[in-house]
Amino acid sequence: MHLAAFGLNHHTAPVHLREQVVFHVERMHTALTEFLARRFAREAAILSTCNRTEIYCATEKGIEVVADAARWLADYHRVDPGILKPHLYTLGHEQAVRHAFRVAAGLDSMVIGEPQILGQMKEAARSAENAGAMGTYLHQLFQRSFAVAKEVRSQTAIGTQSVSMAAAAVRLAERIFPAVADTHVLLIGAGEMIELTATHFAARSPQSITVANRTVERAHGLARRVMGNAMRLSDLPTELHRYDIVVSCTAASLPILGKGLIERALKARKRRPMFMVDLAVPRDIEPEVARLDDVYLYTIDDLAETVREGMDARRGAVLQAEAIIETRVQGFMRWLDSRESTPLIKRLRSQAETARVVELERAVKALEQGRDPREIVEHLSQALTNKLMHNPTAALAQAAGNERAQVSALVKSLFKL
Repeated sequence: MHLAAFGLNHHTAPVHLREQVVFHVERMHTALTEFLARRFAREAAILSTCNRTEIYCATEKGIEVVADAARWLADYHRVDPGILKPHLYTLGHEQAVRHAFRVAAGLDSMVIGEPQILGQMKEAARSAENAGAMGTYLHQLFQRSFAVAKEVRSQTAIGTQSVSMAAAAVRLAERIFPAVADTHVLLIGAGEMIELTATHFAARSPQSITVANRTVERAHGLARRVMGNAMRLSDLPTELHRYDIVVSCTAASLPILGKGLIERALKARKRRPMFMVDLAVPRDIEPEVARLDDVYLYTIDDLAETVREGMDARRGAVLQAEAIIETRVQGFMRWLDSRESTPLIKRLRSQAETARVVELERAVKALEQGRDPREIVEHLSQALTNKLMHNPTAALAQAAGNERAQVSALVKSLFKL
């Protein structure tokens, strides 16, 4: 069985392309079922986040199957394969294992050491399990990825100095406004990223924090934790102009803040500036908004440089993490090699068991006939020895030239001679 991974991420593709190949949660089961139906692989799992879309698979066909699978990815999302291809990476076997371990540990993230990716990988594994797409090989790959991530986090300082997207958003806001304490903040969504953002902005004590969400009950829950207010998304057209800072991160498949809506808000604000951060993929805010005067719009990619600050302080921890990962990769590759030998081991044991049963039946019949037990046991041991030694001795006798030296070395190794 061959392991492979392919996809694109924030290193290889801009956000406008990444958002086109996102697999939404409600469609994940269908996508996995369709992928397996195409017989690209025996097992598959899809990891789809704001920073990456990756497909992990176990296939008997080898890495060459990835080219067809990549075309399926483009067709599934109605993206021109020619546009997608330059941004895709393909990783085979050991490379795929190393990549999975690095992703789980947060080493391949935009924010080095960030913990959210581990939860996203666990969700990808659950989705694959529920779709019947998770088999022995991917199950082991993901479980060992989770264990490696835990080991890296417990034995290194990889996450202690990571700068989150939420913290980066606050830093950028402080470049626009003299004091965040004088602003009104609107957070759109109620997921983990917005919770982190709410915490960071609350620490700056703004004039107000409001959480807007499609489900207002969830908005109320988060708003209470930061001493803020809650409102429905449907209230945005009439309320948006009240806010200086807007941070959005929802799972919507289409933008929820269009250029027209922002233009009306700016008019009502009498051209006072708005600072906007779109942390969603696909994006929540239409890209055209960035061209409006008095709007400072940042996407998740725009925050990349800010979150890289402090990387020097984490470099030692990264080296430690890479060393741990490399050790665990080699351990996993040994497990894979042992799996490849399993069918042969079963055949070898089956052959030996057949010989044992045949000779045992002969011995039992001889005992029933009243023959000398010592003679029977002697014959049984000789017969078993002869049968088990026949093939290796015949191979040695028939080998010639260089082959004889190879067979001799193999026999010496197998029988510890």
